[in-house]
Amino acid sequence: MSIEQVMRERLQATFQPTELEVVNESHRHAGHAGDDGSGESHFAVKIRSAALAPLGRVARHRAVHQALGDVVARIHALSVDAG
Repeated sequence: MSIEQVMRERLQATFQPTELEVVNESHRHAGHAGDDGSGESHFAVKIRSAALAPLGRVARHRAVHQALGDVVARIHALSVDAG
């Protein structure tokens, strides 16, 4: 299973979002620092969930990172737009 699929499944299961986008942006960073050649090094997540809405920005980001667990350590970059 790809990292993108794992991310999508974990976020869906944890937050039951009304909106979820997981975008693999690795191709935009080919040859840059952090590009390990796997094609799964840079991701952007946009998520909207009632579970995240009452939290502050930092707490939302922490919650997303916690839900992703070990995936965060396996990638180079993660952009989070959560609300």
